Amino acid sequence: MAAATENDDNGVDNHLKPAPVNLSPPAEQKPLSKNAHKKQLKQQRYEAKKAEKKAQEKEHKRKEGERKHKEWEETLSNATEEERLKLIESRKSLRKERMDKRSEEKEKKMERLTRAKEIGQNVVVDVDFAHLMSESEISSLVQQIMYCYAVNGRSTSPCHLWLTGIKGEMSRQLDKLPGFEKWFIEKESRCYIEAMADRKESLVYLTADSETVLDELDPKSIYIIGGLVDRNRFKGITMNKAQEQGIKTAKLPIGEYMKMSSSQVLTVNQVVEILVKFLETRDWKTSFFTVIPQRKRTGVDPISCSEEHQEKEGDEDEKHDLLERKKLCVEVPLESGS
Repeated sequence: MAAATENDDNGVDNHLKPAPVNLSPPAEQKPLSKNAHKKQLKQQRYEAKKAEKKAQEKEHKRKEGERKHKEWEETLSNATEEERLKLIESRKSLRKERMDKRSEEKEKKMERLTRAKEIGQNVVVDVDFAHLMSESEISSLVQQIMYCYAVNGRSTSPCHLWLTGIKGEMSRQLDKLPGFEKWFIEKESRCYIEAMADRKESLVYLTADSETVLDELDPKSIYIIGGLVDRNRFKGITMNKAQEQGIKTAKLPIGEYMKMSSSQVLTVNQVVEILVKFLETRDWKTSFFTVIPQRKRTGVDPISCSEEHQEKEGDEDEKHDLLERKKLCVEVPLESGS
């Protein structure tokens, strides 16, 4: 894997070369167990249901647009010439206000992201595992990355995001995202170990398998999140990669604040959102209970939980996805329309 090796002519001494990481998939795929097959079928049903719901929402939005347009035309046709001019002018004024507000919000967002690039916390999403995933899994990861960018852009204390190891199918799917070419992030085809060779001592891979618990975020450190969907097939892969590359590891202090109903493995966007929330609050408890959904944890939330989080506690997967899509509908056009 190119991301885990150094060539002699790149100026790095031989004794500093990281050991090669063997992440190649096994030659033969073992047949799925009954439980794995059930999970696969459940996921397929969920994806089909989600696609159907998305199509219904799109159709509803189209019909609603047609209804509003018809109402507007009827209003104009029933008005006098003077009233027509006033209505049209009022609509233009409201549209200008909305555009000015969006422009102002975008400007403030870019100011925050520029400041984060200069002095903020660096966070890397390592997407160098794409060759181990199916096309649908890559698509799922791309959606998570889109959530990451949206959440980070809205934050009052954003981090500076990196995507490293972008190539192949991952690169093709990312390029399809609206406005991706204008995203204010670092995009690297190389692995972080190459792109940040001069800052190797600052690299910290976040993995649930680490024995080091992260108490605080060090502004000088660069935290890496493994971009891998369905880790159950590749247990310990991020820990092994970090060890073979000779970089530090750490895990979030989740166990100190809550009990997880299953493993402490979270999605990429959940980890990024936790880090961003911590940068805002400097409070791990608030960050965990705000981001980690109720279905992934056991026990009762502390009384100090915010009203917003209490509303999220009972959310199902579909409701969570719908909320994120609504957020992205606001976020993404700001980039594509610039």
